[in-house]
Amino acid sequence: MTNELLLKALRENPFVLAPMAGITDSCFRTFMRELGCGVVISELVSAHGIEHKSHRTLQLMAFEPVQRPVGLQLFGDTPEVLASAAKVVEASGADFVDLNFGCPVPKVVKKGGGSAMLKDLPQVERVFRAVRSATDLPVTVKIRTGWDEPSRNAIEVANIAYNEGLTWVAIHGRTRAAGYSGAADWNYISEVKAKSKIPIIGNGDIHSGAAAVQRLRESGCEGVMIGRGCLKNPWIFKEALELYSGAPQEQNNGVRDFIQLFLRLRQAFEGLVDEKITLLQIKKFASWYSSGYPGASQFRKSIFQTRSLEEAMNMTLAFFSELCDGLQPVAQADTSQEAFLMGGHG
Repeated sequence: MTNELLLKALRENPFVLAPMAGITDSCFRTFMRELGCGVVISELVSAHGIEHKSHRTLQLMAFEPVQRPVGLQLFGDTPEVLASAAKVVEASGADFVDLNFGCPVPKVVKKGGGSAMLKDLPQVERVFRAVRSATDLPVTVKIRTGWDEPSRNAIEVANIAYNEGLTWVAIHGRTRAAGYSGAADWNYISEVKAKSKIPIIGNGDIHSGAAAVQRLRESGCEGVMIGRGCLKNPWIFKEALELYSGAPQEQNNGVRDFIQLFLRLRQAFEGLVDEKITLLQIKKFASWYSSGYPGASQFRKSIFQTRSLEEAMNMTLAFFSELCDGLQPVAQADTSQEAFLMGGHG
């Protein structure tokens, strides 16, 4: 895929699925494409794992054609190793290479990867140049606003990315030091956009389709990246795209059909992974999707006690049937800061 085609896809649907460790595997990416998201990106993949031909690492690179355009996200700290990994990404048939300079997790940062890269701009330049030279695919990067508040440098990183020929920069609106606390700084994202020549994708605290469209228009960004928001509301991309395009929205009075959703989710996982993994994923997504609904806390405790896929599905369908029963939607409270919604992110 060329830069022009990737940017065309972004213009057609500017709502991008954020890469999330342990979440955005091939099954989930296919599932979210069906639910209206645009470009999708894999969970973070170790460049060193690729170099050592780790079976687990190579499994993370799997994707289905229906996901296109699909990017594979690499993390690491060595230009040569990342460049070599980019060649493997190209050989896999993926559409673009995404670099992870944003992950705040200690086990990634302590090795110099993820958001630790933001502390060394000359190294950022070397990595961009090495990866860009190694592949004909578009190269993108996801960053944070900086390592900490006094050293915010997303504008400088965006300028380096532009000079080295990258396609876009996605910015999570917090520093590494902030983790996921406080609010994403969309004013700063807008400032980076205003001062940068490269396309910018904004990310952080998008919990509704309306918020996604509002942030897109107010920031001037070319796209909005959504992560945790789709773990509470899997229809967020569809809602955002309908609002953005002015398309007529479905007349369902806001009632969400979780029953069909979970039946399709089970099908998506069963087609590609074993029953043990399918059971774990159903438990995880049932917990996330239930967040904010009446009885969710007890439901989460109960669902993780189940031992079989059938038991988990029956409990899940029973819980969500009550939400779908009737013409009036059940209100979903704002639980965006709950700890269990904060993990697994890149």
